[in-house]
Amino acid sequence: MKESKKIIPIPEGVNVEVDGSVIKATGPKGELQRELVFPGISIEKKGNEVVVSTNIARRRERAMVGTFTSHIRNVMVGVTEGFERKLRIIYSHFPIQVKVTGDIVSISNFLGERKPRKAKMLGNSNVQVSGDEVIVTGTDKEMVCQTAANIEQATRIKRFDPRVFQDGIYVVEE
Repeated sequence: MKESKKIIPIPEGVNVEVDGSVIKATGPKGELQRELVFPGISIEKKGNEVVVSTNIARRRERAMVGTFTSHIRNVMVGVTEGFERKLRIIYSHFPIQVKVTGDIVSISNFLGERKPRKAKMLGNSNVQVSGDEVIVTGTDKEMVCQTAANIEQATRIKRFDPRVFQDGIYVVEE
């Protein structure tokens, strides 16, 4: 039988604990915990590296080993460097105003609408608005990307031609 095994080195300044299927990483930016469960796949910490392996030779299990490896790398990058998404506010006639209150991003005066549109911030994501730029930062990649997507989707235009009405907030840098 073919065994699939991936080795992930732990960077300096990061402390990783593996408890069954739960990976917990602590670093200079904070702490992240992730539960990765799939039958036939084991995750172990050996010395200064994390080993993800399976004894099953099927394609699905080998693919999940690669997926788990990517998730664990993202956790380690998140606690050392963090993640950032930049969005740009684009309007042609009505100036869009963006405010952050608690865990809600309020987008007012979009296409001259009276009622503000709202987008939810997820996890430990931080949103900063400066001029025509919105910056979403955090340690969890999925939460940062989903928060940026929520802001982008809140300004989606319905029932108009998107080639003409190009107003909105769009992701410009990852």
